[in-house]
Amino acid sequence: MQVAFVPRYGPPDVVELRELPTPTPGPGEVRIRVLATAVTAGDWRVRSGVLPPGFGVLRGPALGFGGPRKGVLGTDAAGVIDAVGDGVSRFRVGDAVVAFPGSAMGSHAGFLVIAADGRVVAKPANLTFEEAAALPFGGMTALDVLQRAGLKAGERVLINGASGNVGTAAVQLAHHFGAHVTGVCSAGNAALVRNLGADEVIDYATTDFTAGDARWDVIVDTAGNAPWSRVERVLAPGGRLLVVLGALSTLLGAILPRSQQRRIFAGPATEKVTDLEILAGLAAQGAFKPVIDQRFPFAQIADAYRVVDSGRKKGSVIVSLDPAAASC
Repeated sequence: MQVAFVPRYGPPDVVELRELPTPTPGPGEVRIRVLATAVTAGDWRVRSGVLPPGFGVLRGPALGFGGPRKGVLGTDAAGVIDAVGDGVSRFRVGDAVVAFPGSAMGSHAGFLVIAADGRVVAKPANLTFEEAAALPFGGMTALDVLQRAGLKAGERVLINGASGNVGTAAVQLAHHFGAHVTGVCSAGNAALVRNLGADEVIDYATTDFTAGDARWDVIVDTAGNAPWSRVERVLAPGGRLLVVLGALSTLLGAILPRSQQRRIFAGPATEKVTDLEILAGLAAQGAFKPVIDQRFPFAQIADAYRVVDSGRKKGSVIVSLDPAAASC
């Protein structure tokens, strides 16, 4: 099978197309013929080796010394099951599915083997395979942090970085849960964020959301530039700061007590199949729509990485291994 392999840390040019043996599913596993996958911020970090401030010393033990321990990256996949291992009854050959190997990675490949009772669910019929591949990473991250914060209907939520992968998901989910949503993004992405459900949009280039009189019950920082020291003043009593991207100091600060019961939630999102099931259900109902910035054929996956590296993408960047089938 063809894979995108990352032999060492570096820019997008380090990504190589290679041929590797097609894996065979073992007992309790299924094999997915991958039709579409995503290049996410997580893939960018592992490929580049660039970690948030304070985490650099952990790169070797966590990701690999000299290069990624897992040379085939990719956290998201959508495709068709083409083989099942012994004891599998949940899926059959021919089932259309969306999978989230997550930190296990491996979806930048022609085939992906994953546990049948793991993070794999039926593809929503109203989504193409490309759209389905854009569902897990941002959606599961946003859902996890909003759940941890105990978001309630009627609360005021600000999404900092509202046009990115996690941001576009967080706007939709917070709106669905009945919150009043403010999105922070560029003026060029304001219409997109409003269409996703934001009640208000702030242009970060002209307005500092921390300088006014507004207060929010929940602030979701997906951009990495809204630490506690910056947003404490605009958090309402009982407010929560949800750090999706932040320095090690921010993560450590999450364990410290805060005034007026205000709290920080930080750290990696949990990877639960139940969250993927919730997202797939919302997508099937039309309540959640993955946002795709650009699509690339598999042979141009390095170009997909370049878009992600720019930090300017809207939603997800998708790579199609079979463009004709993936668009269906």
